[in-house]
Amino acid sequence: MSLFRKFFGTGNDASDEEKQSEFNTPPAHLSAPADEKFTFNFKKNGGKFLYCEDLSEVKDHFEHILEENDWFESEATCFEPKLYSMLDENKLVYKNTTNPKFLLASCENLIADEGSILFSSNQIKQNKPNDLPVNMVILATTSQILESKSDGLRAIKKKYDKDYPTNITTIKYFEKAKEEDFLQYGSSAKNLYLLLLEDL
Repeated sequence: MSLFRKFFGTGNDASDEEKQSEFNTPPAHLSAPADEKFTFNFKKNGGKFLYCEDLSEVKDHFEHILEENDWFESEATCFEPKLYSMLDENKLVYKNTTNPKFLLASCENLIADEGSILFSSNQIKQNKPNDLPVNMVILATTSQILESKSDGLRAIKKKYDKDYPTNITTIKYFEKAKEEDFLQYGSSAKNLYLLLLEDL
């Protein structure tokens, strides 16, 4: 075999070992199911992930988050009436707030290939991510995990047939970049807790 072929190979002479090189095989997390891929990418982005089997676990984890951050009897931001009871139970003020400690919200979908969370005006009104509190507690279900952002947009279109929401955006970064990362330019990192409820 010539020296050239030894270094660069040809289409026909590649050994099994060369075919299995790190460049040819996708990392394990890329071929994983969507839920595993989401968990991997979400944690890599710095998100805090809490798995819940039922609603009582959601409430327990929420109380632990409040305790950990000393947020009891403080102000919170929430735009969804269905979540007000969680705030009321913990004596949190969410109307006419001036200095909210965190945002409590649901989301449209969880995007596996980015480890990001897809929101619309139904959760965050017309606020840009930079206008929202740095701390966020997000409630989602396992059935909301989708492969890509385009799948998420299709799901929104299907779900809201006529009353289509506006301000569709994702939040992807959940910790400050350790060094200047151009991919994060213009986006603010959020301290984000995800309470993921099993519903499948």
